[in-house]
Amino acid sequence: MAAPGFWDDPESARSAVDDLREVRRWTEPFSELSVRVRDARELADLLVEDPDPEVQSGLEEEVPALLASLEALELQNMLQGPDDQRAALVTIHPGAGGTESQDWAQMLMRMYTRWAERRGYKVVVLDLITGEEAGIKSVSMEIQGDAAYGYLKAEKGVHRLVRISPFDAQSRRHTSFASVFVYPVVDDSIDIDLRDDDIEMEVFRASGAGGQHVNKTSSAVRLRHLPSGLVVSCQQERSQFKNRATAMKMLKAALYQRAREEQEKEKAELEATKADIAWGNQSRSYVFQPYTMVNDHRTELKVTDVQAVMDGDLDQFIHAYLKRYGSKAA
Repeated sequence: MAAPGFWDDPESARSAVDDLREVRRWTEPFSELSVRVRDARELADLLVEDPDPEVQSGLEEEVPALLASLEALELQNMLQGPDDQRAALVTIHPGAGGTESQDWAQMLMRMYTRWAERRGYKVVVLDLITGEEAGIKSVSMEIQGDAAYGYLKAEKGVHRLVRISPFDAQSRRHTSFASVFVYPVVDDSIDIDLRDDDIEMEVFRASGAGGQHVNKTSSAVRLRHLPSGLVVSCQQERSQFKNRATAMKMLKAALYQRAREEQEKEKAELEATKADIAWGNQSRSYVFQPYTMVNDHRTELKVTDVQAVMDGDLDQFIHAYLKRYGSKAA
């Protein structure tokens, strides 16, 4: 029996519910898989004694399903980092190259949106600056769903595109780059020291869809964290107050991730680890011409169906990354 007054404390009750949910997240899939494996073994034993084509066909269909469930459980076991179960904040910036790189950045934005939709995740665009001719100059979007950060941390890095440019009148092949940053979305339970004196706020008119209000009112907010130089902006809402609150959330996430990376860097230096940190310098290449290939330089996984990848089929790359690095990846 719970101690008197335990459930009168909302914080304690919320913590207890979260702990229970976490336990069930592990035990229920394991128990279910154990029962299915046991049943499959019993069927296999029966088939040895009394062959039955119908039963054998059913067992053959169950084996791939069992392997898929086992892989899902194995993947869940890899998401044990302190932030892996959090939502993700994804920011994309084009490299040098003007319209070509800006178009590539927009293609990546679409790719991650499609990936999130496949998983039933919610995508909220927090800040979007479109290019003059095509593409985007930058985007920040929050992807909400179980372990979104745990999965998407595999996407951090520089993404390289090789294709015949649709913007080149001579149809020459171009190479474009875009950087992808992924941060865990932190909540109020994590204490990030943000002093008002360290934050410089600027308001401006939002761009993009939204009607007359967006174009005539300074509702968009840009925050600059003076000690670190980090800059975030939000123009999602019509309310300046709401945009500032969201921008503060984005700033907290960026500062938290920077602190985590500093800790990992110090740890790596102390432990004199190999060249792991250099892996982040090269992430993935997407070749559209003269052949089609998506090559992840960290895991060496190569996929020829580039269109499927651009439509959000990223799980194979995410799984390969997590199998190689697990929860150690930051």
